[in-house]
Amino acid sequence: MRAIQVKEYVQGPQDLTVTTLPTLTPSPTSYLIAIHATATNFFDLLQIRGKYQHQPPLPWISGSEFSGVVVSTPSSSSSSSSSSSPPPPPKFQIGDKVFGAAQGGYATHICAPESALRAVPAGWDFLDAAGLMVTAPTSYAALVTRAGVKKGDYVLVHAAAGGVGLAAVQVAKAFGAVVIATAGSARKLEVARGFGADYGVDYRKKGWEEEVKRLTPGGRGADVVFDPVGMVTPSLKCTAWNGRILVIGFAAGEIEKVAMNRVLLKNVSVVGLHWGMYAREEPDTVEEVWNGLFDLMQMGKFKGTVYKDEEFVGLESVPRALGMLGRRETWGKVVVRVPQDGQTKL
Repeated sequence: MRAIQVKEYVQGPQDLTVTTLPTLTPSPTSYLIAIHATATNFFDLLQIRGKYQHQPPLPWISGSEFSGVVVSTPSSSSSSSSSSSPPPPPKFQIGDKVFGAAQGGYATHICAPESALRAVPAGWDFLDAAGLMVTAPTSYAALVTRAGVKKGDYVLVHAAAGGVGLAAVQVAKAFGAVVIATAGSARKLEVARGFGADYGVDYRKKGWEEEVKRLTPGGRGADVVFDPVGMVTPSLKCTAWNGRILVIGFAAGEIEKVAMNRVLLKNVSVVGLHWGMYAREEPDTVEEVWNGLFDLMQMGKFKGTVYKDEEFVGLESVPRALGMLGRRETWGKVVVRVPQDGQTKL
């Protein structure tokens, strides 16, 4: 197999190289997947530099999100049951198309437990499916589970042209909300509108908060703010009475210190979301979220968010894809197609 293996921490993605390794041998409870597409994430940039909160022991294969085809299935069940009944058969069979997330996505093959995999939705290709596992449930759980988004809500989505932002735009629209998208360029605002945003606001411009208010009934402000950037403080200026501010992440690079008197004066709820903990703390909610997402996909209300201004093919293109992601030169999910042996890169 071929993979981007990190033997020592690097300065940046330009230092990553592709190497040939023995094909992985899955554990008795894991699947072996032949990867056909792999998605990039900001945390990959941190991890290769040793700056992420979850650092596997060296050496390790970089990347996380992927889609592909099942090559081998588990030989035993991962469920812990004291029952004498035989274990359930594997959910996926050899040849099934799956997507998921596990350490080692920048490779031609990966091992993953059943809990880390989902079936590729009908009509979806590998590229679109590879970017689903992180952004889609994060946006759905935030807006639906945590904020209770509903018809008529005015939803302000920051960094709306990013992967999680475009997912949020689609989920909010599917539930009948009016979406105000923010982004830092005309091209990115155009992309957000293409995915359903009703309005676009450039948050580089001074006074953008007043523009948001003018777009809402009576200038009341947004009912829900979706914030993966770290913009709670300025957003409070354009949040409605009883508004809900969703804290998704801190892409700006700094963790905010918010003046809580402003939260009190507008009766605002500041709501966090740690999607990665739901599998441990609320596993039933994980299934509810995915079922809701698959329903939206089936109804044609949620589509893939792959960056299409440029194509990335082959593991050798991962450093360039990560570099463009880090410089914020892209929109949506930046996904790399991974040809298998015998497949052309064209």
